[in-house]
Amino acid sequence: MQSKFQILDSFLHQHQVYWRSEPFHLCQQDELPWRSHNQPLFTWLQSLSNDQILAFKEQPASLIEELNAFFPELSQVVEAVELSTLKREGLDLPKGTNTGIPGRKLEQIMSMSEAVLGHHKGTEWLEWCSGKGFLGRVLSQQSQQQVTSFEWQQSLCDSGQAIADAQQLPMQFVQGDAFSEDSDKVFNHNQHAVALHACGDLHVTLLNKAVNHSLPAVTVSPCCYHLIQSERYEAMSKVAQSAQLSLSKSDLRIPLQETVTGGERVKRHRQLEMSFRLGFGQLIKRELGVLEYLPVPSIKKSELSQGFEAFCWWAANQREIVLPSELDFELYERLGEQLFWDMERLSLVQQVFRRPLEIWLTLDRALYLEEQGYQTSIEQFCERHITPRNILIRGWKSDS
Repeated sequence: MQSKFQILDSFLHQHQVYWRSEPFHLCQQDELPWRSHNQPLFTWLQSLSNDQILAFKEQPASLIEELNAFFPELSQVVEAVELSTLKREGLDLPKGTNTGIPGRKLEQIMSMSEAVLGHHKGTEWLEWCSGKGFLGRVLSQQSQQQVTSFEWQQSLCDSGQAIADAQQLPMQFVQGDAFSEDSDKVFNHNQHAVALHACGDLHVTLLNKAVNHSLPAVTVSPCCYHLIQSERYEAMSKVAQSAQLSLSKSDLRIPLQETVTGGERVKRHRQLEMSFRLGFGQLIKRELGVLEYLPVPSIKKSELSQGFEAFCWWAANQREIVLPSELDFELYERLGEQLFWDMERLSLVQQVFRRPLEIWLTLDRALYLEEQGYQTSIEQFCERHITPRNILIRGWKSDS
């Protein structure tokens, strides 16, 4: 793990100019910050048709093959970020166990449940940031062991407890603040702690507390790395604390930009909204001399159907900007569409750095557990189409 971390650390640090800046903002600049020292890469990007861009976004392996010519270390990095996917045999759930669990969420929970049950240590479970206790419900039903489900929102605790009681499952919901000292009261030496998609400092806190309470095992699927209380990332392991790379809160958003889209309709909405925002940015830049990007609030997807001109009047009203009466909206709509595809070109470059950055972060967590006396592993608990946040960090004590 340490050698993989160092490979990624060197690669990300050396090439940070390519991934630190957002493609949305880069495409609006007069000059790319890296064009002067990598003109061949820029020329290749400019040669791509819209269809080729879309194909590369859907086929990461083909994109990596092309970008190998510009980043010779990329093949070594691909090996470093490759994770095995845990095998699934299927769980037999009694009727009603999946009550209230949405379809894709159910797949994620079933996948993680199998992974956790197959490597269980301890005689109880602690479900961290449990929500209504969907994961804990499956673990309780399959293992017949006590589950303590810890959750911030009282309404979710009440709902989860009602379902667990109705199904006669040995689950106890506890409402509390994960960041408070009171949360230590839910820990005991017999628990295997689990967390599915606990955000930022929430899963970091769990790892720290699991170590402090000498839990026999802890298994987390991290998410939303940027949701931290400090402005810069604070490395957990000694290895990462001496790394070349230093990350801002904004940098931590980058891995999350890898998403599984909801189909052609979602893609069209995204293209339309991004094009409108970029077009509006060009309009106020050229007509009003506003050079810095002015963010505007989210807009309902249904309102996009009213067209670009309506969007501009809406956005101007949101920012309290007075637009000139005579404007060539068609010109700025075309400019927005052009910039959208420029943004998509640039996102291809950033795309190959997203997984290495996420693995850098997860290795930091696993190395921390190793330093604290745990055996560790990093695997995928499900395929990417179920969720791109499919990494599972496992830590267990060999004497448990």
